[in-house]
Parts: sequence; C-alpha cells; structure tokens
Amino acid sequence: MPFLNRIQRWADERPHDTAVVVGGQHLTWAELRDSSAALVAETMAVTALCEANSVRFAVKFAAALAGGRQCAVLDPTWPAPLQEDVVRRIGSAAQAAAVSPDDVLADGAPESTFLIGLTSGTTSIPKAFTRSRRSWQESFDASIQFFGLRPDDVTLAPGPLAASLNLYALAECLYAGSEFQTLDTFDVGDVHAAISYDRVTRLVLVPTMLRMLSERGLTGCVDASGVRSIICAGSKLDARTLEAARRWAPNATIYEYYGASELSFVSGAGLAAGEEPSVGGTGIGRPFPGVDVRILDDSGNALPDGTAGNICVRSPMVSNGYLWGDDGQALRSFDGWFTVGDQGYLQAGELHILGRRSDMILTAGKNVYPHEVELALAAVPGVAAAVAAGMPDDLRGQRVVAGVVPSAGAVTATQLRAGLDNILARDKWPLQYYAVTELPITDRGKISRNLLLDWISSGDQRIRNLGA
Repeated sequence: MPFLNRIQRWADERPHDTAVVVGGQHLTWAELRDSSAALVAETMAVTALCEANSVRFAVKFAAALAGGRQCAVLDPTWPAPLQEDVVRRIGSAAQAAAVSPDDVLADGAPESTFLIGLTSGTTSIPKAFTRSRRSWQESFDASIQFFGLRPDDVTLAPGPLAASLNLYALAECLYAGSEFQTLDTFDVGDVHAAISYDRVTRLVLVPTMLRMLSERGLTGCVDASGVRSIICAGSKLDARTLEAARRWAPNATIYEYYGASELSFVSGAGLAAGEEPSVGGTGIGRPFPGVDVRILDDSGNALPDGTAGNICVRSPMVSNGYLWGDDGQALRSFDGWFTVGDQGYLQAGELHILGRRSDMILTAGKNVYPHEVELALAAVPGVAAAVAAGMPDDLRGQRVVAGVVPSAGAVTATQLRAGLDNILARDKWPLQYYAVTELPITDRGKISRNLLLDWISSGDQRIRNLGA
C-alpha cells in the first residue's frame, strides 16, 4: 500500500487535525479523506496529473491511486506539446487495471503498479518508469526510521509537488500521519514566515534552497531554532551551505542522502547538532535500512574497498523498470544488483559518490571526477561555489580546469592550491583556475560543465583567468 488506508486511519482517529497546508490553505484529515473519496468514482484507471501546487493537487493525487489506479505526475511548466506527447505515451504504454465507479478510497494490491514516474525533461522526452505500491511502503518505512519522522512533526517542502523529492515528502507524511506543508511557489520570505509562525520542525529541500534560506535567515534574524531536521537531496552539501545551515538552525540534524528515482533511497548520513562536519569529502553515509550496496565493474564483478566502479543496489525499493526510454544503460541489473550508472566506492562501510561516468575526466592516464574536485574547492576559504571540467589537452588528453565563485573579495590561484592541500590528491588538482561571476547554469537549473568550457574558449565576460 502507499498511504490511502493510512489516510482513513488518521481521519478516524484525528479528523480535525491538519493534514496538508498549501499556500495558507488547510485540509484536515477528514476533509482530505472526504474530498478524495468524492473524486474516486470519476477518476480513470490512469491519470496524468498536471497541476501547480495546491490542496487540490493532494486531493486529486490520493483519488488517482484508489484501488488499482495509476498516476503520472507531470510538470506543469513543461511546454504544452511535451505534455501532450507524454500523455499520449502514457495512454498507449500503461497497463491499466480494471477499475469501477464503486471503488472506495483504499489501497490496491501491494504488488500492483500505482505510480508512473517521469524523469525531468523540458525539450526532450522524459523516461517513464513504474513503481509498485509495496516499493513505496518499503521506502516509507525506511525513510521514517532513518530520518526520525514523528507524528508531531510539521514538514515543509517548499518546492513543486511535481518534483519527486516533494511528492515523496507529501506521501511520506500522509503515511506517517504527520502534517505536510508547501507553498504555491518558492519564496524565501514565505518559507521564513512559515518557519516562524507555523511550527515547522522539518525541512525537505535541495541545497540551493537551503543556502538561500540559511544565509538570508541569518541576515534577517529569522529564528529557525525550532527546526529539528533538515533533509537535503539533489547533490552533496558544500562547506559554505553546511556552515550557514548549522548556524541558522542550530538544533537541527542535517541529513543528506544519495538515491535515484529508479532506485529510491541508497545511503545517507545525518549531522547532529553540534557535530563537526568533514569538509571536502565525497562520503554520503551508510546504506539505508533494508538496502545492500556493492561496487561492481562493468562485468558485474565485485570490487574491493576503495576501488571505484558502478554503485549497485539490492533493495525492495527499486522500481519495476521503464515504460519507455530504456536504452539499456539507464537502469542496469547485474544478477539482481541495480545501477543507474553512478560511480563511487565503498570505504569502511561508507559510500563515496564520484559522479556519472560520462562526466569523468581522463588526464594523463588518471581518472578524475569533477564532483570530487568541486567539493574540495567549495571547502576552501573564500570560495562560495565551484565547477570543474576537462579541457582538451594535446599532452594529457584532458586537463582539469575549475571556475570558482568567490564568497567575498578576490581569490588567487595560490590561495586555491593552498586550500586544496590535505583535501584533494595533488594529481587531481586543476591546472588552471578561473573566477566566475556566477555558476554556468542551464535553462533547467543544472550546472553545465560544457558551458564553463564555452565561456573559457570564447573569453566570456563572466569569467576571468586566475592563472595556473
């Protein structure tokens, strides 16, 4: 089951308690149950839900999962032709179960498909994968245990519900009987207001949001002492974000984890209040409850501790596979061990993330992953953020170059090299450093290493050579 039977339980036990808040609009458990149940009769076997954040989203999502129904959540910011194409593909590819207007708001069979997940896409067609109800129940049990979610927590996930991070947070709270909040759209002031006045104890968000909230919260004296836990996903937290979050929310345990849409949770770590972080490292904690992790080579052979390879997972939380978009590489299986192609290694039981194989820089016969260079540079005093890439080099094949956003004033190549000492192996150090006024970001909000190389080649005004 995902969470519908739990909604019935909370509505019976605590009908007037708040279940969901979106942009100031509230739904009690009884209102959520009754509103969702009223929609079940008119809800088809497969629903393509494409709506902005609202309490209506939560109601429709619950109704779309009743019995054997399935739901795909589309991003409403996608262009209309892309939305229409995805809806057509879902209609032709989904294996719809038999449903009836007499169905009630209750969970279907545990092994049945309930969610059609979509990878992000704006101009290209996203991949579509499916999940069983049991896989999400297993995920709920693991994440509630790992993150310590309590019924008296108030969770704020200020991003779009169409994003898997926030959709999962909504469903997890419904399963746990814990209040969930989000906003119509992300706004720093609105998040600060919710933390100050709405008893928020738990934040679920991406690192860029956490940095903005923490730094502006410190400047504006926004009290976040009531926040007990901060859960970050999307990328490993850099030193500056971690330091700002620690000062702004001094009583919070700060969690970061590694996972993938197709794999669910893999590994994670929590930094308790007062605990000193390790800077510049690639470690992302130990496996989640019920998850086994191995590092395998491309032939499926196990690799020893400290040796990089494919991060492979054996877990009851893994998805069923793809409806479309499977190129044979996106989700591979080695005799029941699944990987999405991320590279890393195990060391004393801790998983270290290096990044995608396609990002790897091969320089003078040495494999260097930009992710580990960026984490190390972000830990250097005076650096707000960093991006690394491999530039063609006649002698080495590629050479490592890096762009840094200074946190205040100027930074020199000498300072950067000195800061990397004892953090990053010397043979992975960049050979050239550049100061950038901003990180090279794509239209989809992701860091682009190719764009950094374009800026360097064209002498873009946003970049300045700091020398070797």
